[in-house]
Amino acid sequence: MNKKYIFETRMQVRDYECDIEGIVNNANYLHYTEHTRHLFLKQCGLSFAEMHKKGIDAVVARMTLQFKTPLQCDDEFYSRLYLEKEGIKYVFYQDIYRASDEKLSFRGKIELVCLINGRLGRSEEYDKAFEKYLQP
Repeated sequence: MNKKYIFETRMQVRDYECDIEGIVNNANYLHYTEHTRHLFLKQCGLSFAEMHKKGIDAVVARMTLQFKTPLQCDDEFYSRLYLEKEGIKYVFYQDIYRASDEKLSFRGKIELVCLINGRLGRSEEYDKAFEKYLQP
């Protein structure tokens, strides 16, 4: 794993995620990246559900997506991420690699912001949980 990545998980393509062409439907990459972010949050000691109960919701503000080498049924893959902070935004750089040959399948830049009781703001909880992963 490239040392810029701070988290990775391994997953497998399920048959129902593929379209008639036999490749993963583009929308499923968003599911893969979201699942990866949620696992990363758990590693950081944060529960998405508990944060919501406190009135703190991290929501997607913008996505830039690049589809590279398609994944197919039963392919195993690595979903990797690293994180930067730009103002009040948390920017997740997420890449998916086919496990068999490490070919890049997907690249995404996902920008999240926090809503505190419905209003855009800074979250001390997220800042504290992510501080060791953010470069000075």
